[in-house]
Amino acid sequence: MTHAPSDARSPAGGPFAGHVVVFSGRLASVGRREATRVVERLGGRTAPEVTARTTMLVVAAAAGAGKSGKLRRAEEVNARTPGQVDVVDEREFYRLGGLQSDETLRQLYHGLRQMRERYPDVREVRLRHLEKWGLVRPVVRTRADTYYGFHDVGVVKGIQEEIARGGSFRGAVRMLLAEREGQLALDFRELHGEAQPAKVVALPRPDGGAGGAGDRSPDVAKRAALAAQFFREGSDLDERPGEGQERARMAYRKALLLDPALVPALVNLANIHYARDNLVEAQALYERALALDGDCFEAAFNLGNIHHDLGRYGDAVACYHDALRVHGGYADAHFYLAVTLEKMGRSAAAKPHWRTYRALAPDGEWSDLAREFSE
Repeated sequence: MTHAPSDARSPAGGPFAGHVVVFSGRLASVGRREATRVVERLGGRTAPEVTARTTMLVVAAAAGAGKSGKLRRAEEVNARTPGQVDVVDEREFYRLGGLQSDETLRQLYHGLRQMRERYPDVREVRLRHLEKWGLVRPVVRTRADTYYGFHDVGVVKGIQEEIARGGSFRGAVRMLLAEREGQLALDFRELHGEAQPAKVVALPRPDGGAGGAGDRSPDVAKRAALAAQFFREGSDLDERPGEGQERARMAYRKALLLDPALVPALVNLANIHYARDNLVEAQALYERALALDGDCFEAAFNLGNIHHDLGRYGDAVACYHDALRVHGGYADAHFYLAVTLEKMGRSAAAKPHWRTYRALAPDGEWSDLAREFSE
């Protein structure tokens, strides 16, 4: 459980201002961490156990009829100091915190369970696909259920009716996307979620042959060794968010000042720019890497992602093909190529890549989606 720091400033007049709140039992609609944030945001702080300092005990609905140890302890505190611990139920906590209970949400929206019962052909996994494509967007998620608005119900109802008429889920999705965008348009970034670009994790071993490390002057070899050191430093840092990424960027830049032809540093520096949506800078770096090494899989694959983001689907397809020429067993490259081909209306060309993705990643994140589109 997260605790507010002792010197945290509480909003004056907040519903939990000055309170030390303890929770008893599992809340139905929010997790303990979120409930703690609500208390802290509204002026109070939380504690794990009831003590002489406790001023509020929240008893979860799931706690049942029997008294918990925390409730008995609160009664003991109140016996010594009447009225010190305010015992409230879960519903009152939601009211004080400005939250909606699942009971209220069920009156306002349509829960996932209700949707499954009403539209059985739109299974939960298919609803997740619809969310990824941006066709439905849950209004709110709680621990108990996921809730959808009226518009989403209309979308799911339309797909259920299309399947009932003998159509396919895939065909129904195509129709909806075409109506919305005027063409089949899968949102590449939403579809890929938090996927990271391909990263170079190690430097290739120096070639001791002609033109390799053995023919370098001592000064060039020294600069190359120092560049490799900066690359390794950057590689260790760029997995860390925030300041780590910035320090990694500087390390890669130092490596490239020492060795402008260090392709792995070019790729990983480009990845940082790509993560920051600096697509122009990232594209230039990937292209520079490919000019130095036409077989750099990571540069070709990531450049394909950028072309897709910018709507240059033909260039994206070419890059994905180049990447697969080098590393034909990379499942994600087959998946992204299939998505791009679908957007271009080239479903027949996409099918082999949907199937290959399924074969390479049978338990992959998008295996169900690939099955839908490969059938």
